[in-house]
Amino acid sequence: MSLVNFFSSPIYDDFDRLFDEAFSRRAAGGDSNQVSRQGNSAPRVFRPSIDVHEDKEKNLVTANFELPGLKKEDVNIDVHNNVLTVSGETKLAEERTENGYVIKERRYGKFSRSLPVPEGIKPEEIKASLENGVLTVTYPRTTPEQAPKKIAVQ
Repeated sequence: MSLVNFFSSPIYDDFDRLFDEAFSRRAAGGDSNQVSRQGNSAPRVFRPSIDVHEDKEKNLVTANFELPGLKKEDVNIDVHNNVLTVSGETKLAEERTENGYVIKERRYGKFSRSLPVPEGIKPEEIKASLENGVLTVTYPRTTPEQAPKKIAVQ
């Protein structure tokens, strides 16, 4: 089993974070009075982590998306032009009491993550399940049409 790391490497994560912060700041109207817990002025964007594994023996790719607190009704999976897109909306609200104070934490927002799929993959070949906040999506690594074929020399 090999790990396909070009989807989520530290370099790409930094670039993703840079663009997310820039676009979220612009979408919020550039309000510098909004301060997140980390002390920066950009509102925090929900960006699920992805682990992608490839099993050449089983001809299977497995992508795990971390979606804590989401239900399957909150998640959409689409395939278009050989790109699988997982999107949805998170609406998490938590309230608890600590030391006589009521603490309310909320996280709202839309998210979208995409990854390429091989040509020829049919939507019915893609399987998805959501369990304990982890969305697991599996699909064939290659289609029978893409498998190498030997040609006899005559």
